[in-house]
Amino acid sequence: MRLLDRLERRFRRYAIPNLTMIIIIGQVLAYILSQSNPELLERMILVPRLVMEGEVWRLGSFCFVPPRTNPIFFFILMMVFRMLGSALEQTWGAARYNIFLLSGYVATVAVAFVYPDLPATSVFIETSVFLAFAWLYPDYVFYIMFILPVKVRWLALLTWIGLIYALLVGDMATRLIVLAGIANFLLFFGQEIIQRVRSKGRRIQQEARVAADAKKPKHECVVCGVTNKSDPTIEFRYCSKCEGAPCYCENHIRDHQHVGNVEA
Repeated sequence: MRLLDRLERRFRRYAIPNLTMIIIIGQVLAYILSQSNPELLERMILVPRLVMEGEVWRLGSFCFVPPRTNPIFFFILMMVFRMLGSALEQTWGAARYNIFLLSGYVATVAVAFVYPDLPATSVFIETSVFLAFAWLYPDYVFYIMFILPVKVRWLALLTWIGLIYALLVGDMATRLIVLAGIANFLLFFGQEIIQRVRSKGRRIQQEARVAADAKKPKHECVVCGVTNKSDPTIEFRYCSKCEGAPCYCENHIRDHQHVGNVEA
């Protein structure tokens, strides 16, 4: 995409390498400190009304709010996030990966200020990174519970189903939060998605035309209407003396009356 290419060229000098690890370190520190000070996370969450009252640190600290789960699951999540983020950065380069996260951040903050009293989280980071990885590497295999192999495309499909469900049944605030969470994904892959849909649509139309043509009879007698489909045992001939060389079955090819200006 030309827009992303221009942004990448301009942003390259400011790109932060290993941004995934910086986010993980911040979340790990916040997770550890919150064990002894549970109120810490509440002071990190983005609440626009509080930002406007002077707590401006929330604009950055909410990106480091860790998932609230048990330590083992938290460790697994961080390991997976490190793998996903590192793969994207290696594929795109640091600049484009930074733009991907930054665009999700900007969308989330913008939506948060529409509803100043509602808290916003950094769920856009993990969700969008996962969806981007699944789009680029759909056949990568995750092992659920370290046993059951599942391709990441199916996990992404479940994620999309959940997001679409939230868009359909959620209130306006929920819908905006979901859209903000996938805004960077749509920015990066929207054009490719449209092209794939169009290409698939053309392929489906072509396959439908081929299937329709396959159902049509190749030969049809102009006298009795019998076809090679209705009676495969009958032979057909085309009369070169008739105008347009019409098709006749074996029962009418010899005694039919020629049509057109051609003499018998």
